[in-house]
Amino acid sequence: MGWPGIVLLGAVIGLAGWWLHPLRRRSRTRFWVALVAGVLGAAFARLAGNVVGLFHDGDTLEWPVCTAVALIAVAVTVGLFSRR
Repeated sequence: MGWPGIVLLGAVIGLAGWWLHPLRRRSRTRFWVALVAGVLGAAFARLAGNVVGLFHDGDTLEWPVCTAVALIAVAVTVGLFSRR
């Protein structure tokens, strides 16, 4: 999975995470903020995994780690921008 795959994965996770988040209606977060958070989370996970040596480019472990970190980044971003 190259960088286009990471960007696409982060964008899909960002939009799906924003849409499915329970605080979305009370949040001031627009969908593009969640999209950026998903892409940055997936990119950060890939870079950190490569630096630490957890996985290398194209490993099977790269997909779930990038997905989980992108989903956590979107959930935290939407949750922090919610009105309580």
